[in-house]
Amino acid sequence: MGAKNKVELRIAGKDYTIVGTEPEEYIQRVGHYIDKKMSEIMRVRSDLSTSLVAVLTAVNVGDDLFKIRESEQSLKKELKNAVDQLESLKEEKRRLMQENSTLNGLNTSLKLELAKREAELGEVRNSLNKAERIKESERE
Repeated sequence: MGAKNKVELRIAGKDYTIVGTEPEEYIQRVGHYIDKKMSEIMRVRSDLSTSLVAVLTAVNVGDDLFKIRESEQSLKKELKNAVDQLESLKEEKRRLMQENSTLNGLNTSLKLELAKREAELGEVRNSLNKAERIKESERE
């Protein structure tokens, strides 16, 4: 358990001493937040008692908390969906890379086959050209 911090706060015009294990700056921020909320309510409804303003402030802070929790849950769902989609895309990328590798290998094989066939075709053309030259020389 951490050391206790004793912090003096002014909330709704009254001084309070708060003791807690949170850092002093944090306790000050919380106190400022509550003071601001209470001041907003008192500005709108100056006829209310301090205790009623405190209850309305608690209700407003509770409302803020519930809205933040709902937002957090919504963001967690969005994050989970994004993570799931990312995993799906990673799997698709792996599959496509494997398919690409297979196709590259096939492409290389086909290029070699094409080069062989072109070489054979070149030899056949050369043979035909020789045969035509021989035929022409025999006609002369």
